Amino acid sequence: MATCAARRALAVGSRWWSRSLTGARWPRPLCAAAGAGAFSPAATTTTRRHLSSRNRPEGKVLETVGVFEVPKQNGKYETGQLFLHSIFGYRGVVLFPWQARLYDRDVASAAPEKAENPAGHGSKEVKGKTHTYYQVLIDARDCPHISQRSQTEAVTFLANHDDSRALYAIPGLDYVSHEDILPYTSTDQVPIQHELFERFLLYDQTKAPPFVARETLRAWQEKNHPWLELSDVHRETTENIRVTVIPFYMGMREAQNSHVYWWRYCIRLENLDSDVVQLRERHWRIFSLSGTLETVRGRGVVGREPVLSKEQPAFQYSSHVSLQASSGHMWGTFRFERPDGSHFDVRIPPFSLESNKDEKTPPSGLHWPRRGGRQASRVSWSNGCASPEHDSAKHPDHKCRNLAEEQL
Repeated sequence: MATCAARRALAVGSRWWSRSLTGARWPRPLCAAAGAGAFSPAATTTTRRHLSSRNRPEGKVLETVGVFEVPKQNGKYETGQLFLHSIFGYRGVVLFPWQARLYDRDVASAAPEKAENPAGHGSKEVKGKTHTYYQVLIDARDCPHISQRSQTEAVTFLANHDDSRALYAIPGLDYVSHEDILPYTSTDQVPIQHELFERFLLYDQTKAPPFVARETLRAWQEKNHPWLELSDVHRETTENIRVTVIPFYMGMREAQNSHVYWWRYCIRLENLDSDVVQLRERHWRIFSLSGTLETVRGRGVVGREPVLSKEQPAFQYSSHVSLQASSGHMWGTFRFERPDGSHFDVRIPPFSLESNKDEKTPPSGLHWPRRGGRQASRVSWSNGCASPEHDSAKHPDHKCRNLAEEQL
């Protein structure tokens, strides 16, 4: 491997890749260990090199898949940009950007104290700043290697009718922050394996990047904008554990002569320290505009108690919540355990549940003409899936979120 002053290795499940932090020269060849989902910058494009990590799969060799580019400090990545995810290590391609408002409570806590905001339940007022996220496709070859760290069917839709028991997930669709993008180029005309890649993108060697949006992608983005849009991001760090929350409004359905409003929310947990910790419990508070306050406690999240270590510092998941009111708030804590058995609580930043979308336009992303393969997975919901990550029959990600095998 190329010599460098400092090297950082990220292990994600059975994945392994490394990149230089200092002393690097760009562009750098990007290599993959065939069949292992492992990546590393290499010294040359012609030489295969064995992985030098202690965790490398035996007998695996690196094969060139592309060339790293200099990450952008300013400006946005274009549609068709190939990248590696800096945290989860998967290969992906940018579809289009979102301009979000980032509410970083770490920045607010460093600023002089201000008056408390009642809507924030006793917390200091936080000013949002513009931050770029991207809608991306995940390479299907990498999904098995990240499934224990990040859900690959996290982007969900309500059905296009009033059947509140039906939920759909689009496999391999994700949201990625600008700083998590490690761009690279490839000479392969189909460098990402995803059933929507060639339907959304067209190879054009005269362009940079050499993939441009098809009309199919533009139409899909326009029709599904209200249900895909990422607008607010909330972030807070406690004891070196950073929690990022992104809420999404899903729509309203009628049930038993009442209106039920649905949201999904994505949460990422990141360990910024070298000490190993394990998530043990969650404690949610859910306030509805109708005046109700619900408390939800339980073990782990989505049926798991993830360990956050230096090698695998992050865990990301999505869940759902419903209210019989058009808006509300959520906040809470995660309880973590240290190796010595002691515990500490990590704050979940308060975030709003708003329903300011056009209810007359149901999600339409599930009616694309098929060319074989599946478009989306159907999720069967049992009655009353309303509380986040609930351990009972209300648990939308444990008993209710049961992905069926049928193809739509």
